This record gives sequence, C-alpha cells and structure tokens, in this order.
Amino acid sequence: MSTWPDHLAPRFAKEQPRKILALDGGGIRGVLTLEILAEMERQIASATGITRLGDYFDYIGGTSTGSIIAAGLAVGMSAAELLKFYDDFGAQMFEKTGIFQRLTTLASNLYKDEPIAAKLKELYHADADDESKPYADLATRRLKCLLLVVTRNMTTDSPWPISTNPFAKYNDASRDDCNLRIPLWQRVRASTAAPVFFPPEVVRLNPKKPQDVRVFVDGGITPFNNPAFLLYRMATQPAYRLNWKTGEENLLVISVGTGAAGGTTQATSRNVIGNMQNLPGELMYGIQVEQDINCRTIGRCIHGAEIDREIGDLVVADDGNDHGRFFRYARYNADISQPGLEKLDAALDENRVLAGVPRVGKIPSAAVRKMDAVDQIGNLRKIGMAVAKSELDVQKQFGSFLTAK
Repeated sequence: MSTWPDHLAPRFAKEQPRKILALDGGGIRGVLTLEILAEMERQIASATGITRLGDYFDYIGGTSTGSIIAAGLAVGMSAAELLKFYDDFGAQMFEKTGIFQRLTTLASNLYKDEPIAAKLKELYHADADDESKPYADLATRRLKCLLLVVTRNMTTDSPWPISTNPFAKYNDASRDDCNLRIPLWQRVRASTAAPVFFPPEVVRLNPKKPQDVRVFVDGGITPFNNPAFLLYRMATQPAYRLNWKTGEENLLVISVGTGAAGGTTQATSRNVIGNMQNLPGELMYGIQVEQDINCRTIGRCIHGAEIDREIGDLVVADDGNDHGRFFRYARYNADISQPGLEKLDAALDENRVLAGVPRVGKIPSAAVRKMDAVDQIGNLRKIGMAVAKSELDVQKQFGSFLTAK
C-alpha cells in the first residue's frame, strides 16, 4: 500500500490548504521565468520566513524548460541557483549538430542530446542515485514536495505527465512498469526533447522486458505546455488518488510563463526550415493561452494580463467574498512582442518601480522570441525582472495562502 515518504508525511498526511506552481515550456526563455520566481521567492521569504519555493509550494510541475526548473525547485534549489545554471551552461546545452554528422548519420536535429543530458545529470546529482531502484526511494531522500514533469510518449502517441504522487496507479513500486523507475534527469531530458531541436529520449521502462522501449519527446507539443490546469486536475480528481480539496480558500494555483508574442511572425516570409523552427513556439503559444483560459474560468483569477479584446483578463476583484470557484489563480507572463516590451517600460514608469531595472522597450523582440536564443540570456533576464517588479505582489495576490508554516 502506498504511503507518504517519512519526511513528507507530516506535511502531506493531514488535510490543509494546498499550493501549486506551474511552469511553462519555452526553451532558453526559462531564464525569464526564473527572474519572476526569484522575486517571488524573495517576497515569500520576507512574509513567511520560508526561503525555498520547494518548501512553500506543495506541488510543482513543469513542461520542457519548465520541467528543468520545477525539478530543481522540488529538490530544494533556489531560483538564484537555477539562474546560475542557465547562465553558466545555457550555451553548452544548445550545442549544434555538425553538418558532417547530419550528412553521415542522417541526423535531423539542430542540437546534440549528449550535452544537455550530461548537464541534467550534473544538476540533479545523478551519480548519487541508485537507478536500479524506483524513484520513490530517491524521493524519500531528496524531494521537498510533489513534482510533475510533462512529456509526450511517441510510442503510445499520447501525453505522459509523470508525477511523484505515491498513490498514482502507475507509481506503484510493485509494478514492473512503474513510472518512478525513470531517473529524474531522464524524465526531464524527455520533457525537453523538442522536435527539430533535439533528438527524442529513449527509455526502457520495464527491466524484465528490455525490448519494451518507449520514445519520449518534448511535453510542449502536448496540450500541456502550460501545465497549470493539468496540475489542478491531477491534484483533485479521484482517478489520480490525491484528492486535494477544491475551493478558493483550499487551493492556490500560480502559473508562470516564458514570454509570449502571438501573431508577431510572418509565415509567408519564411522558408521551410524557418517554418519548422518556429512551429514549436507557435504551438506552445496557442496551447498556453487555452490552458490559461481554462484556469481563469474554472478558478478565480486574481491576477493576469488581458487574454484578448473579447474576453478581457477575466480577473475577479479580490473583494473578500468567496465566489464559489474551484481554486485561487494568478498568471504571470511577459508580452515579448515589440509593442509589449514598450508597454512594460511604460507600466514600470507609471508604477514608479523602474529604479534598478534596465529598460526593456528597446530589446529586439525577434531575437528574444527564439527558444534557442542563448545570446539573449541577459536581455531575457531583464524582461523577467521588469515583469516581477511591475506585476508581482504576493501579499495581495496570494491572499490567505501567504502564511508561515
């Protein structure tokens, strides 16, 4: 019978309000997310004394680059430590496949998988793990909270959201095909295997059936590039056996994006390769908007930018009343179109918080929109800092969930 690991039992075995953090995919634009998270971490620490997001949030999930960050936070890393990882190794993770290799091996991917796999093993200290045992054993030692990593299984042609929920059907350690046998670094590598950019990740899940091979690719090409609504579902629906209570005072869902600029590229001016390179980003944009709308209509949206001119932002004023929604929700993201960056500067000026934050209005939008724009890490960090300064106020937006443990 599945139970909570000993060090998590005091926190999870009793019923109490729960907090969820969802992190979008978006390649190197994850550094934008991390700047928002760094400010969130600072404000939460100031209000509660809790210094790590993995200790504050009960369930953290991510897709693609969001899975790298989610896994790091879940094992106790700070946003600052993860920012340093991206700063130090971002360019190395995007090591291009050579022309000779493409011709001689028929490789169709722009980047090699070995560098990113090596860096993920290093980041999560894979050398300390016994990969012959289910990951549940590792969770006992290291995870601070529940973790969800979103992948897509090409073998079954379906999304594969892999959580560390000990009660989930396919996390039963007695199963030969227990999902928890996939090492942390490998499930994150699978979630980041964006088609065209990186090769798929091949996993042999069942040690008793070595021929049973699963091929995984980036979770960003599932409907869950923004995994916020998926996390809500997996935390509350009976099929997943976690059964957290719903309600505006019982469940908080915080969603952080990697920047969006829908409708800013001209497909008619691109060649075939250009269209293929831009396709993942365009799919991710449409997906994250749809999932955001789901959260804003089912949950009570306290903060979020305008979706479009028809439905607006769907924000429900925090008037002290319970409006009967299933959770409290806030969404933080940057409009990285050129007009969006200019508006962000204007908002900073208006709110008188520009001091110490570099201006972003002149940053080239076309450059920072690319998922592999490692030369734009500095600019992406500036944008993330600007969003955090202009939008983030956890005292106001987190409400009753901002209490010390």
